[in-house]
Amino acid sequence: MAKSDIHPQWYPEAKVYCNGEVVMTVGSTKPELHVDVWSGNHPFYTGTQKIIDTEGRVERFLRKYGMMEAEQPADDNKK
Repeated sequence: MAKSDIHPQWYPEAKVYCNGEVVMTVGSTKPELHVDVWSGNHPFYTGTQKIIDTEGRVERFLRKYGMMEAEQPADDNKK
């Protein structure tokens, strides 16, 4: 026989919050779940892409591999 009183409380209608809004209900062992990312705002599911640039790393990578247009120096006009 299975032991009684060893399983956590099950909440079949637990609310999932993202940015203070209820985004869905799921079954969980907690009555409320607070998340930062869910399928409604994740770039994989929405088709959008966000590049978070820390200290110019993206630009440095693009310059290194020639993916950016060549930048014109500002001093050329003064000569």
